[in-house]
Amino acid sequence: MTSLTPIRDRIPYASIIKRKPFILPKKARVAVWIIVNVENWSPALAMPRTVLSPPMGQPLSPDVPNWAWHEYGMRVGFWRFLEALESRKIKATFAVNGSALTVYPEACEAAREAGWDFMGHGFEQKPMHKVEDQAEAIAKTIAAITEFTGKPPRGWESPGITETETTVDLLAAAGIEYVADWVLDDQPVSIKTETGKIVSVPYSVEINDVVISAVQQHRSDEIFQRGKDQFDRLYLEGEKIPRVMAISIHPYLTGAPHRIKYLEALLDYIQAHNEVLICTGAEILDIYLVQNN
Repeated sequence: MTSLTPIRDRIPYASIIKRKPFILPKKARVAVWIIVNVENWSPALAMPRTVLSPPMGQPLSPDVPNWAWHEYGMRVGFWRFLEALESRKIKATFAVNGSALTVYPEACEAAREAGWDFMGHGFEQKPMHKVEDQAEAIAKTIAAITEFTGKPPRGWESPGITETETTVDLLAAAGIEYVADWVLDDQPVSIKTETGKIVSVPYSVEINDVVISAVQQHRSDEIFQRGKDQFDRLYLEGEKIPRVMAISIHPYLTGAPHRIKYLEALLDYIQAHNEVLICTGAEILDIYLVQNN
């Protein structure tokens, strides 16, 4: 597929202060959604992220220590997420590689039993630019989630939030209703596609532990301090113009023993406020669609 729509034209510029009002139920100021990312890293391939640089600067394959760093998250860290969220009666949005459903069945079954909202996250953990057939990978991911949960995913987060010029057209054609790749607003906005309707639900590269912990390598408490500051400002502004806040977490990062308490503290801080909704991505989409038929 060759796209005829330039990237900039897909979401025409509209400032948040001069647009149709976006209203949250119960007069809420902020809708918060938590995205738990579960990925399949192949030991035979280069690692999507690394915590250890290769000895003498020479990449190695297999890269056992960096693969095992991620694997710890699925063996141990994920279960810290599950306990933290379930004890607070929070349902997460579960961004999952289609292939991870068979690689990590216990974690995926636990997410299903907890009532989390499953969202497509590619079939394998690689940039969409490196996927030979995007339409096939999207179809395989949707089919795997549908078989596992009994219903197709409504949302999509590309691995690394990467998209080519045609990705959003292919997603809309496949029936995906919202994406988390377009990190350009504090409210949902419609994306123009050549194949159907799709909505951008606000996501974050700032309140995201890949950026905080793996890229910028901040202290363990950064997700709490930055998340608190983000929430405080959105809550203040949300009194006049409601906002959406995303918290994106990965089991191998925030699920580590020295970080998990700061996620718990952030969730407790947010839940201590009135006029806040903690939603899934699909619930935020539905709020938007009711107001924008």
